[in-house]
Amino acid sequence: MKTRFKPKYTIRKGDNVVIIAGNDRDLSKPRTVKEVLVDEAKVIVEGVNIITKHTKPSAQNTKGGIIKLEAPIHISNVMLWDASQKAGARVSRERKDGKTERVFKTKKVQGGKS
Repeated sequence: MKTRFKPKYTIRKGDNVVIIAGNDRDLSKPRTVKEVLVDEAKVIVEGVNIITKHTKPSAQNTKGGIIKLEAPIHISNVMLWDASQKAGARVSRERKDGKTERVFKTKKVQGGKS
C-alpha cells in the first residue's frame, strides 16, 4: 500500500474490542487486540479465528506437529469496547491541546409521545 494515502484506524494494539460479525461474534464479551495489520486492514484478536497449522520439525521446533494460532480478521468486523456502557461503541476523533483523542459516541435517547 502506498504511504501517501495510508489509512488511519481507531483501533490500536492492546485495545478491548467486541466481535460484531463472523463465527466468533459475541457482543457482550470484550477481547484484546494483539496486532493491527494496517496495510491489509486486518486485526489479530486474542482467541478469535483460531486456525490449526501443521509444522515440520525444525531447529526452533524439534518436534513439529499441529499448532493452534489466531488468524487475522477484517477491521470492520470489530468494534471498540466502551466499559462505561458495557457494550461496543462507535468512536470519533477530537483534537485537544494539539493531540488527537478518541471519544466514544453516546446513544441519543429519543423522547416518546405524550
